[in-house]
Amino acid sequence: MKVLLDACVDRHLASNIEGHDVSTAHQMHWSDVRNGALLTLATTNGFDAFVTVDRNLSFQQNLSRYEIAILLLRSRSNRFADLLLLVPAFLVAMPVARKGELTIVEQ
Repeated sequence: MKVLLDACVDRHLASNIEGHDVSTAHQMHWSDVRNGALLTLATTNGFDAFVTVDRNLSFQQNLSRYEIAILLLRSRSNRFADLLLLVPAFLVAMPVARKGELTIVEQ
């Protein structure tokens, strides 16, 4: 699957997500693009999933409008070490995440 990590997700996480084509908002030069516009860009550029730590995204956007799975990493903090602990749960959740819906990944 083609995965986009939000700018608020530590970009070092990308190299720890095996078996998927992972890009970061930074790599795509989309670091300054926010929320709805970023989801639209991700969708039109063929991404299957969008990964964020932004807990407010589902309150700010009507996620059902987007043809992309949205996965929220919810950990003790947004530090790389804490997010890294979620990778196994993320790899399980990713194939079953539904487009236009928020999937919460936590321990």
